[in-house]
Amino acid sequence: MDIKILKDKENALLNRRELDFLVKYEGSTPSRSDIRNKLAAMLNAPLELLVIQRIKTEYGMKEGKGYAKIYENAERMKEVELEYVLKRNAVPGTETEEEKA
Repeated sequence: MDIKILKDKENALLNRRELDFLVKYEGSTPSRSDIRNKLAAMLNAPLELLVIQRIKTEYGMKEGKGYAKIYENAERMKEVELEYVLKRNAVPGTETEEEKA
């Protein structure tokens, strides 16, 4: 899997970086968590503050375009992001406070 950053923009109002990226792969489409892990490693960003908003693949193509956000802190991320997006990007094996209750 190869990831290329197409656009990297700083959003000071929301305390985050916004990235447009292109992921090329062989075989099956990589999972969201695989792409998150690779992006976090590439950008030296904490995995828990990286949110992938979308990944769009076209039929028959071995590449996908995506949009990700890296927040400066977890509090701001929870204020801004929708709940379903946070659940979709949760690290496997961790429970949220609501799931524990």
